[in-house]
Amino acid sequence: MNPLLILKCKKNLLLMLLLVSSSAFSMQADSLTITLEDAIATALKNNYEIEIAKNNVEANTLLNNYGVAGGLPLVTAQASNTEQITQVNQKLTDGTEINRNAAAGNNTQASLNAGILLYNGKRVVSTKKRLAELQYQSTELLNSQIQNTIALVMTSYYDVVRQLSYLNTVRTSIQASEKRLEILKVRKEAGMANNADLFQAEIDLNTLNQTFLDQLNVAQVAKTELLRILTLDPKSAVSIKDTIMVDNTLKLDAILDRIAANADVKAADHQIRINELIVRETAALRYPTVRFNTAYNFSRNQTAAGFTLLNRVAGPNAGLTLAIPIYNGSAFKRQQQVAEINTESAKLQRSSIVRDYNAGAVKMYQTFLTSLEQLETQKRNFNLAKQLLDLTLQRFELIQATIIDVREAQRSFEDAGYRMINLNYAAKAAEIELKRLSNTLQ
Repeated sequence: MNPLLILKCKKNLLLMLLLVSSSAFSMQADSLTITLEDAIATALKNNYEIEIAKNNVEANTLLNNYGVAGGLPLVTAQASNTEQITQVNQKLTDGTEINRNAAAGNNTQASLNAGILLYNGKRVVSTKKRLAELQYQSTELLNSQIQNTIALVMTSYYDVVRQLSYLNTVRTSIQASEKRLEILKVRKEAGMANNADLFQAEIDLNTLNQTFLDQLNVAQVAKTELLRILTLDPKSAVSIKDTIMVDNTLKLDAILDRIAANADVKAADHQIRINELIVRETAALRYPTVRFNTAYNFSRNQTAAGFTLLNRVAGPNAGLTLAIPIYNGSAFKRQQQVAEINTESAKLQRSSIVRDYNAGAVKMYQTFLTSLEQLETQKRNFNLAKQLLDLTLQRFELIQATIIDVREAQRSFEDAGYRMINLNYAAKAAEIELKRLSNTLQ
């Protein structure tokens, strides 16, 4: 049999054993293929932070009610029944004397009360509006969490793609080293190569195989991190077959125009409105409060001895209650002043968010453009490096190039591949962040 084929079979067998020994790339482990759409859907379904945000929305939706704001009637019912034993000693004006030990008695009280607020300086209206703003704000915070989760999933997903792309580069370089070793083996048998070159080729191949295993581990760590984000079993083995495609149609002006649509900015807008309504609520505390009250009362008092043996009263009543705050140590006034300060602080926080997001968008867009420009150049370099490697191997086979030439061509190919993959990932990460800032991630 051709010794070149034997050597190639041995090397392929060794590499296959190394791959099989790694759980990350075993045939049994990589049984689940995940696409980007699957990853996003899984994260949105399982993410704990999103579930918490959903619960906050549900809670604030329940609280957004006129009853919570104090604008609906209040109805209460009360009843009591008291049994008593008393000692009676009475002298009446007609000379009658009543002396009784252990005289039994019973007192029964019952009432049905209803009241409704008629006026309190529109505090109920302000409270109801504040509750609505809290609901809207929690919805925006949920949207923000969804956008952040999608961005995190996409970044982690493409990081796995990046690490797997590194593997392909190393694998191609391993094939070149195997080819070099095959050629040297043939030369050695023909007496045209020395052991030093052969040993060096084997060392280089072993080093690349070790690099491959190291990169295999890095890729598995990246997969585990993705599974953590998806809230899946980190021991699960997945297979991802994808490429990084960058959207080069993004425009800075369009992104900056949509910063105001960012969920965090809109949540800050709602916070300003909430604080303004708190100012109205605290200001309303200084106004009179008018309530309409009505009730139906029943009272029955019975004793076994005494001047009145039975007293029974039943009937409705109605009336108005007016409460006017006159002085409480200026507490309400100070609360209103604090609420006004909090409103100004909310406006400053909103401005700070917009400033940071605008600056972040500009910086990220610069990174995006730079990465795209360098990526085009690096793609050409990578293609040239691949052609150079193939040509150098051909020349080496024809004894027109040295082993050093092949090693340099391999190093150039590996470096060009790493830079191209990193630039592609950097451009994609910048694209994801820009879309997150403009609230356009889907």
